[in-house]
Amino acid sequence: MISAGEFRNGVTMEYEGDVYEILEFQHVKPGKGAAFVRTKIKNVVTGAVVEKTFRPTEKMPKAFIDRKDMQYLYQDGDLYNFMDVENYEQIALSASDVGDKLKFVKENEIVKILSYNGKIFGMEPPTFVELEITDTEPGFKGDTATGATKPATVETGAQVNVPLFINVGEVIKIDTRTGEYLGRVNS
Repeated sequence: MISAGEFRNGVTMEYEGDVYEILEFQHVKPGKGAAFVRTKIKNVVTGAVVEKTFRPTEKMPKAFIDRKDMQYLYQDGDLYNFMDVENYEQIALSASDVGDKLKFVKENEIVKILSYNGKIFGMEPPTFVELEITDTEPGFKGDTATGATKPATVETGAQVNVPLFINVGEVIKIDTRTGEYLGRVNS
């Protein structure tokens, strides 16, 4: 059990029959009346974000999310297939469970499959990936100082904004949480 007074960002808990992750919290002590905890929580299954207020003494069961490393194998229609690298057991997740989280993940990459009480509800891609540029406008000598960007397509088909000097065939590093270009990878 965790009390509202012990909330921290990233903590997962059971609340009203669902599992929530705390995104933000704030302990409020008004001049009059009792203290309370204002939170922004996210339903880990549906992704819905709501704001709730708790008394500091309210207790909820802590939810332990199981994160298991699995290898992304391939897409088959609306199903995405993954394999457990320890026992070679395969599972398929629907497009609704995966969302757009696989747009920066190549086949055979390791991802984390998320489950709660044995029920799989989603997946997390690696935080950083290295992908090759397959399509972009050519860069020209001197396109380095302006800080301007151009759209580029990476080998998974996703679009990324890259600096003007990046060319087709170069490998870049991308933050999968934001889709942001982080730099070139030296081969």
